[in-house]
Amino acid sequence: MTRFSWVDYGLFAAYLAASVLIGVLFTREQRTVRDFFLAGRSMGRVVVAISVLAAIFSGITYLGAPAEVYAYGVGFFLFFFSFFIATPITNVVFMPVFYRSRMYTAYQYLEERFSVQVRLLASALFILRVLLWLALATYAPALALEQVTGLPLWFTILCTGALTTLYTTAGGMKAVIWTDVMQFFVLFGGQLVIMFIALKQVPGGASAMIEMGREAGKFNVSLSLDPNVRLTLWGMLLGGAVINLVQMATDQVSVQRYLTARTIQEAKRSLWLKLWLLLPVLIVFYVTGLAIWAFYHVQGDPLAAGAIKRADYILPYFVINELPRGMPGLLIAAIFAASMSTISAGINALTTATLVDFHQRGWRRSSDPEGVELSLARWLTFSYGAVVIGLAFVVSKLGPLLEASNKAIGLVGGPLLGLFLLGILVRRANTVGAIAGWLVGVLVLVPIAFRTKVSFLWYGVVGCGVTMLIGWFVSCLCPASKRTAAPELVER
Repeated sequence: MTRFSWVDYGLFAAYLAASVLIGVLFTREQRTVRDFFLAGRSMGRVVVAISVLAAIFSGITYLGAPAEVYAYGVGFFLFFFSFFIATPITNVVFMPVFYRSRMYTAYQYLEERFSVQVRLLASALFILRVLLWLALATYAPALALEQVTGLPLWFTILCTGALTTLYTTAGGMKAVIWTDVMQFFVLFGGQLVIMFIALKQVPGGASAMIEMGREAGKFNVSLSLDPNVRLTLWGMLLGGAVINLVQMATDQVSVQRYLTARTIQEAKRSLWLKLWLLLPVLIVFYVTGLAIWAFYHVQGDPLAAGAIKRADYILPYFVINELPRGMPGLLIAAIFAASMSTISAGINALTTATLVDFHQRGWRRSSDPEGVELSLARWLTFSYGAVVIGLAFVVSKLGPLLEASNKAIGLVGGPLLGLFLLGILVRRANTVGAIAGWLVGVLVLVPIAFRTKVSFLWYGVVGCGVTMLIGWFVSCLCPASKRTAAPELVER
């Protein structure tokens, strides 16, 4: 098997250095917590749209989408159409709530609507889910690269985590967003190059690829109503819409990016722009997977031959073995770009949630100067980066990358989405109902996830639906009690 050349290592190192340099350049602009977390609310819709898109496409997606096609087919592409359900709901239902009070975190709304206990519960759940997600997003690409490039797992994890933590700690949200933009173009450009090279090497080109895929059933989509079927049209549309709403409307990683926009109109436009940018990106990802499958369908399947252990490794295997010298370094850097974009977004959002939802809500003294909180924000960012690196070394294997990622979103995010929708849509909902609904939603969902064959696409639907139903029912039985209004969080 081919390994990295010195040219590859040089290009790879140059890319990592450029990422850190961007963070350093924005260090002096971080004078307040508002600058550090929200980039001074100065970002335009195009930059916000690209940043949100880059945060969604982690290393899990970069490796997982082609692997999904290689192992199962292109059916998961239909997941894209669920964004046409989630995007207008986010813009109409959620965005006005977040901008009305000029919030820092999504979970401040839950205190305004219910109580501080509900807010802290939601924020803690977000922190737990994102820590596990970031660990997986760091570990999975590192493992794949170790299998096919010879780069040690420890080196890849430390390199990705440490450098990302460095530029995020130094440059705050503005560094995160601008590195996201750079990483998006490297990521998308790299995948585009792989797609064209893979297509060129398929005997007969695109038409032969499509014919081989049709004969092998790669384009089949199930219309079954059975929730035990792994992928169905209805699961990808309805279940996908809930998964997307969890990420777009209740996840601080995305919400924090909307709040960097100058106005709510700019934030809404960025969501629609992101949706249309998503289409060509997904097309490239899935065509790449189909082209690689067609190439190895003719040349011999490395998975069946034992050259790789999982389909998740097929993209870096192809890059290392089939591309000319120099290109593997740049394209492996694209996989790193996807991971670094996700990690930077995640640890910045984790820091925001911790500082705003816990420190400012419970422990901040009014006499604390702005510089104290800015220093604390930097220390929290550094600490979360270290925790993610540590978890990446111990995270267990959770199955195919796309499936594992969406399982985590559905399990924790489904009931959380139910809390938000309960508060926004049900006027009679109260704190007792919200907590009871969330608790029952989790208790119902856990055995479904671990003791049945129900598709992971339905986890979020079940968790959200049960949380809202039980929350409404208990709220009707238990009248709302008077509570002290949440303190107004003012930007300083």
